Amino acid sequence: MRRALTVSLLGLLTASFLSAAPALAQGRGGGQDQQRQEQEAAKKKKRDQEWNQPAAPLPQLRNAGPCPFVKVLYDAGRYVEFKDNQEAVANVAWTGEIQGVSAGCEYKDEEPIRMQVELLFALGKGPQATGDTKHYRYWVAVTQRNQSIIAKEYFDLPVKFTAGQDRAFAQESLKGIVIPRANIETSGSNFEVLIGFEVTPQMAAFNRDGKRFRLQAGSATASTGTPTQP
Repeated sequence: MRRALTVSLLGLLTASFLSAAPALAQGRGGGQDQQRQEQEAAKKKKRDQEWNQPAAPLPQLRNAGPCPFVKVLYDAGRYVEFKDNQEAVANVAWTGEIQGVSAGCEYKDEEPIRMQVELLFALGKGPQATGDTKHYRYWVAVTQRNQSIIAKEYFDLPVKFTAGQDRAFAQESLKGIVIPRANIETSGSNFEVLIGFEVTPQMAAFNRDGKRFRLQAGSATASTGTPTQP
């Protein structure tokens, strides 16, 4: 191979140079050679002193404790809008689902907790949808762990479906979540961040019951798509 051949030639050239070096050194004046060696030794000593200096430690961002727990509220994790509130595949207008959540946080000493959350939405357009644009709405809430809500904020998610397409994806990045801490001993494990769609009571019940559409080929329910529970 060309690479192996190149390495072999380089090795031969290096060996030839090393074998010729003593003869060249003997042909020169001893004083000049000694001066050159002293200069090289001085350069090496200076270089070693510089390289052996202890390196300054890099600043590390370490949290004072764990991050708050982030999760999608089950009752509001999906958005299924039906025409006339009739639960059937033929009556679906718009759908949505929070498919992915990733989060990180930073805090130290007595500073508040600063969080960043990334969301991935999968959105759908059903047979009863009108137009190509849907304005979804979702919320983010900060709570004390398994207790009351501290703060809650709503966000609009306008989605435009490409002509001829009934599915779309959207990503959202939330960087302004700041959670105050009572003192230095208050860790992120005392808090939760909940996320969900703004849904009607009927939508919440549909999600809570675990209903999903499953088409059954060869039966009457294939055209109506009655919801079934897993």
